[in-house]
Amino acid sequence: MTWYIGVIGGAECTEPERELAEEVGREIARRGAILICGGRGGIMEAASRGARQAGGMVVGILPGRHRGEGNPYLTVALPTGLGDARNAIIACAADALVAIGGGYGTLSEIGLALKMNKPVIGLDTWKLERPGLSGGIRPATSAREAVELALLLIST
Repeated sequence: MTWYIGVIGGAECTEPERELAEEVGREIARRGAILICGGRGGIMEAASRGARQAGGMVVGILPGRHRGEGNPYLTVALPTGLGDARNAIIACAADALVAIGGGYGTLSEIGLALKMNKPVIGLDTWKLERPGLSGGIRPATSAREAVELALLLIST
């Protein structure tokens, strides 16, 4: 079975976050999974670049109506015309998500994914905790650990 792993994070990011995202993309591709992202810059572009460099497939779920707004590393660019509402599509289409850094857009994707009972693995991102609720963001300390945990959680 082919797994789909979403990589979410800010359109703007730090250099360490960019490097981490690129490594996450490579790890996803090395394991034969398909990377899903918002298709634009920052974390999304870095993860896309890493996946493509490793021979992987990248699907970008774009907020606008034109394929040309996607980053150059996408294998498939899907315009939605939905703006930030596309976050629900990303959360639904992915079997698990890896969150790297990010702002409120990333937080919305995390919340939607958790509501859909999808595993969310965090690398230097939000920390959520609510007494009485199970799940939440599972922290990882490296790209390899994040992808391994994502695949473990979706295959069990």
